Amino acid sequence: MNAYRQGWTLRRRVVALLTVVLVLLLGLAAAEAAVAAKNRQNIDAVLIRTGPLRVQGQELLSALLDQETGIRGYAVNGNREDLAPYRAGLQREQATVAEMEKLAAGYAGVLRELRVVEQGAAQWREQVAEPVIATTERSGPAAGQALITGQTRQQFDGIRASLNHLQTEILIVRQQSADKVNRTGNLLVVLLIVAALVVAVAGAVMVISLDRILIRPLAGLVGQVREVAAGDYQHHIEGSGPPEFRLLADDIDGMRQKIARELAEVREARERIEWVNSQLQKQTEELTRSNRDLEQFAYVASHDLQEPLRKVASFCQLLQRRYAGQLDERADQYIAFAVDGAQRMQRLINDLLAFSRIGRLTTGFTEVDLNKVMGDVAGQTEAARQYSDAELTWGELPVIRGEEPLLTNLLANLVSNSIKFRRPDVPPKVHVSARLVGDEWEISCQDNGIGIEAEFADKIFLIFQRLHAKDAYPGTGIGLAIAKKIVEYHGGRVWVDTGTEEGTAIRFTLPALPEDVEAAKAAAEAGAADGTAGGEESTGDGTVAGDGAEDAPVGRQPGGPVRGDAADGAAGHGTTGGMKETVG
Repeated sequence: MNAYRQGWTLRRRVVALLTVVLVLLLGLAAAEAAVAAKNRQNIDAVLIRTGPLRVQGQELLSALLDQETGIRGYAVNGNREDLAPYRAGLQREQATVAEMEKLAAGYAGVLRELRVVEQGAAQWREQVAEPVIATTERSGPAAGQALITGQTRQQFDGIRASLNHLQTEILIVRQQSADKVNRTGNLLVVLLIVAALVVAVAGAVMVISLDRILIRPLAGLVGQVREVAAGDYQHHIEGSGPPEFRLLADDIDGMRQKIARELAEVREARERIEWVNSQLQKQTEELTRSNRDLEQFAYVASHDLQEPLRKVASFCQLLQRRYAGQLDERADQYIAFAVDGAQRMQRLINDLLAFSRIGRLTTGFTEVDLNKVMGDVAGQTEAARQYSDAELTWGELPVIRGEEPLLTNLLANLVSNSIKFRRPDVPPKVHVSARLVGDEWEISCQDNGIGIEAEFADKIFLIFQRLHAKDAYPGTGIGLAIAKKIVEYHGGRVWVDTGTEEGTAIRFTLPALPEDVEAAKAAAEAGAADGTAGGEESTGDGTVAGDGAEDAPVGRQPGGPVRGDAADGAAGHGTTGGMKETVG
């Protein structure tokens, strides 16, 4: 890069060339201005000075002739009126001489000849004109005519000769000025031609220089860049010409190297992705085979295993009924163990079949009213609620898209768990509520049961995970795993809220319908504009629209009206539609 800076940059070269051209043109312009001024002076000398000098010379000759004519006429007649031309000619002579002296300033020869004419005229007036006037006045015309002789005529002819010399000198000066006009005009033309040549040469030099230091290096750089753009990313870009172009070529080559490295990384990543895809394809094939095997196993479990298991359970029960009390106590205990094991095996197989069928045997998503689902759940759990004196309530629940049987199974599992894991001597209370959070419904199932420690909050959703002995709380340990799979199948997530003060709160999300999201946004905007809180979301108190209404026990039985329909004695008119299922 330092080597690049040693040469003249493009800016420096262009500035130097333009400076030289500008200096030459300014010098020529100054010379042309001086020559033009001199030419103007010479033209003025021809037109304004020497030309009028000739006219004034003729005027001076006319004034002298008028003086001679006046003297001759006065000498002949003796009439003083005949002296008028003489007096007028004298005044004209004086005025003409004064004007000629102004015009002839700087012309020594013209002034010298003018002095000769003036001296000759003054001598003629002194020696001829004044004596003739005086003699004629004193002695009469005859005496005055006697003074006008051939010698006096020769003296006046000498004045004419002096005027001729003056005119000749004026012509010489005029010709000299005209010659100067020609010379300065020719010089001005030469200077203009030289200026045009300088401009033409400078233009040619500029074009050649630009082609050499700008166009050719730029064209070469463009050609190399196009080779790289065509796909030859290994082509080294090398600049030429001014340092700026070489630096630009280095920068472009740096970008080329970076692109080449990134392309190499992309190729490697693509190869890795292709390898991963191939592995995924193999795993997909293995998973497909595994699913087929699992389906085959489910078929066997639902048919082949169920039949001998039912036979074992049936004969064990027959043994228990027929021989109960006839054998010893230990035999009765063994038979009870066999019956219990067979029944638990049946329940476990049924739960496994239900778990495996989630997402495989689908009826398609439809709009499901969770209020109706809760009515079905209340019917399914009625026996358990009667046994434990449980109370089930739910707030206004939304309509979502999903599979109604799976959602019923989900809520039934959660409600059953809440009833099962109750505190001793405390009637269970289970409440289901919903609130809109963003574009999802967050649904909560909260109870007043034994609760869950925070350290076990994630383990309860794993299959076959139990936190208690099977003798303390019955079940296969697969219910919450089924619930988690159903929620994830519907595009949601499920978790345990460890921040509750009493009991257990299991929350899960389900995608909301677009019209519900838009309605919530419109309500929030209207509430913000009115300065009210009417558009706020629910905080889990069983409300959906955020109107703060509490759940209202209405003694509603399964299968009754839902979503605010007026029931017997129910107060559900546009409120949260609070519903309560009370048993016992």
